[in-house]
Amino acid sequence: MTSLLRRSLPAKKVTAAAANARRCGISSTVPPRAIYESVCDLVGRTPVVKIQKLAPPGVDLFAKLEYFNPMASVKDRLALAIIEDGEKKGLLKPGQTVVEATSGNTGIALAMVCAAKGYPFVSVMAETFSIERRKIMRGLGAKVVITPKEFKGLGMVQKAQELAEKHGWFQTLQFENEANYKYHSNTTGPEILSDFANMRLDYWVTGFGTGGTFTGAGKMIKEARPDTKIILSEPANAAMVSSGTPQPEEKGVSHPAWEPHPIQGWSPDFIPGNTKVGMDLKLYDEIVPVSGDEAIATSKKLAALEGIFTGISGGATAAAALKVCEMAEPGSAVLCMIPDTGERYLSTPLFADVGADMDDEETELSLSTPNFQLSPPTTE
Repeated sequence: MTSLLRRSLPAKKVTAAAANARRCGISSTVPPRAIYESVCDLVGRTPVVKIQKLAPPGVDLFAKLEYFNPMASVKDRLALAIIEDGEKKGLLKPGQTVVEATSGNTGIALAMVCAAKGYPFVSVMAETFSIERRKIMRGLGAKVVITPKEFKGLGMVQKAQELAEKHGWFQTLQFENEANYKYHSNTTGPEILSDFANMRLDYWVTGFGTGGTFTGAGKMIKEARPDTKIILSEPANAAMVSSGTPQPEEKGVSHPAWEPHPIQGWSPDFIPGNTKVGMDLKLYDEIVPVSGDEAIATSKKLAALEGIFTGISGGATAAAALKVCEMAEPGSAVLCMIPDTGERYLSTPLFADVGADMDDEETELSLSTPNFQLSPPTTE
């Protein structure tokens, strides 16, 4: 990866600039200039923030905000990892088309990386996932192939495989490609360990989509801090891991414990290979199920009370973390992953009760002063 180029001012000038920044109300912790060679160099090194209002007294809850990645989700990591691994191994040829089955975030991440590196990209996506994800991918120059909802996640995976075989494309295979979780072992896990050096870290809470974060970061956390308990969360009505039933070996067969759920990006209708690696390593200490309603409600609370604007999966992970906080001993520190931004969910149930027009309270506020009134909508 191209190294970061930093241009520093001479010491005296930096001091003067910092003092001027303070006078102007500007943070002086940001370097005067940070220049990167590529948008890909912005992936990773995401911040951790303390939750101030939602956590119960006596327990410290933290959130790692993966929407600080350049395309606003944790999947930027796996996209960069798999593309660069394919380049290194000679599996991805210059100008070759890349194809992947995705619920949206991986497709958006791959569209970004492919645009930056000069590869055409085709996303295969089930029709149930949010419309804005399709538009973002197309805005990044990708093509989006939509599959019927009745074929679920496995259907879009098989469609991507068909396209790759038919056209000679490079299929990234995010659900089973080891480059996915290994990148998290090299970045996400060490970032967490660095941030919590000389601090308590009693619980780490994550869900799983491909299993890359769970397996990769979880492996590093367990090796370095074996006393840290890893909490894996999954949808209450699609509890595949906690069911104890293995993934059927037959191709195209959904897991028997899976049912449709609103937590987009979590728990496809099968247990991915990268998730199974973490399961086989016995990385998780406990499974905490979360319902779709809990996930949506917690996402809304994070936005309204903490200013953390995340999607349903982020709400789900935080909901699981809050359950952990309730049973944790005083003084415990809990860290949860926030996978993406709420902007990916505007057409989903997360925003079903949020209108575009002014509500009664907003109209009353507008009418409280005499001018610049919006004319009421006309009906024909």
